[in-house]
Amino acid sequence: MDAVKRKTTTSTDVKRRYNEKAYDRVSLTLYKGGKDIFSEHAKKHGESLNSFIQRAMRQTMVQDGGDVAAWDALAPDRAED
Repeated sequence: MDAVKRKTTTSTDVKRRYNEKAYDRVSLTLYKGGKDIFSEHAKKHGESLNSFIQRAMRQTMVQDGGDVAAWDALAPDRAED
């Protein structure tokens, strides 16, 4: 009798595959201690480091006269006025 090979997945594998489909990743290089400085600032304002960086990038685009409509369409719950 042939054994049926079953595909097994762990929750980690499932999450990894979802994240690969749903998100883009960016690597950020900072001077030593920079991550701690930004993380502490974000924490004081009740947000994650990721949220702080995304907010800072969006605000800079607005300040520079960039069109943030495409970004806001990707994440409508994060859009700011």
